[in-house]
Amino acid sequence: MENITEKIRYHQLYDIYSGLLTEKQKTYFEYYYLDDYSLSEIAKIMDVSRNAVHDQVKNVLQHLDHYEETLKIRNGRTERKALINDLKSKTNDESILNIIDKLEKSEV
Repeated sequence: MENITEKIRYHQLYDIYSGLLTEKQKTYFEYYYLDDYSLSEIAKIMDVSRNAVHDQVKNVLQHLDHYEETLKIRNGRTERKALINDLKSKTNDESILNIIDKLEKSEV
């Protein structure tokens, strides 16, 4: 069983990289992670074995990990957010805080 931190991480990776997945991969991920269906429920819907669902979900996670390992988009966002928070805590200058606010908004 995955812990909540790992689930959140995969949700974030999916938000970033879902466009690189096939429709089939998206379907399995969404059923399992977004709709919270069990492997057995997905197997019934997709008319495949429970083991096939497990393999498909595992495959999607491997793809998401590979994309992040290669492109590092999520990691970069996390690092930029930490730097922005550090900057905010070290200044009271209103013009700098306005720039920091614009940076935060551009990180969507």
